[in-house]
Amino acid sequence: MANDTHKTKVCLRIANESEFEKFKTDLQEAFKISAEKEFGHKLDEPIPSDSDIEAAFKSAGAIVYQVLKNEKIVGGAIVSIDEVIQHNKLLLFFIKTSCHDQGIGHEAWKSIEEKHPKTKSWETVTPYFEKRNIHFYVNKCGFKIVEYYNKYHPDPNKKQSNDSDEDMFKFEKRMSNK
Repeated sequence: MANDTHKTKVCLRIANESEFEKFKTDLQEAFKISAEKEFGHKLDEPIPSDSDIEAAFKSAGAIVYQVLKNEKIVGGAIVSIDEVIQHNKLLLFFIKTSCHDQGIGHEAWKSIEEKHPKTKSWETVTPYFEKRNIHFYVNKCGFKIVEYYNKYHPDPNKKQSNDSDEDMFKFEKRMSNK
């Protein structure tokens, strides 16, 4: 029984709208660390932007989840569920950096999949420089890289800017039971 005290209890809870502002700042803080490391300087503006996060909150079929470890919020996710065609999207996902390397992200992702068992496929994107995310999606969660968005091949679903640092990988996971 001594080993039970070291086990992590990871679960999801639908966020209350009153928690969205804190969700946003926690998400931006988690993304900021790797972006500043990649670019070698402090960021002038948060990533993702407030408007990008707010758009995800309001996205069709959006569900905002808090990720909890032993009843404490340690991350979050926003998914977009299409109840008709069941080709669903992971819009945003993060684990607080103080909680990395504990298997929380993988447990949270498995919980998301369990909450949406009718899903035929999942789709998400992540910046080209997020090696940790790329490893997580491909090697831990079973996603495949299916597209690379860049200035030569822009994301058709995203408003284009003059920012050349918007290179993104698109991932897809087809569920085997579908």
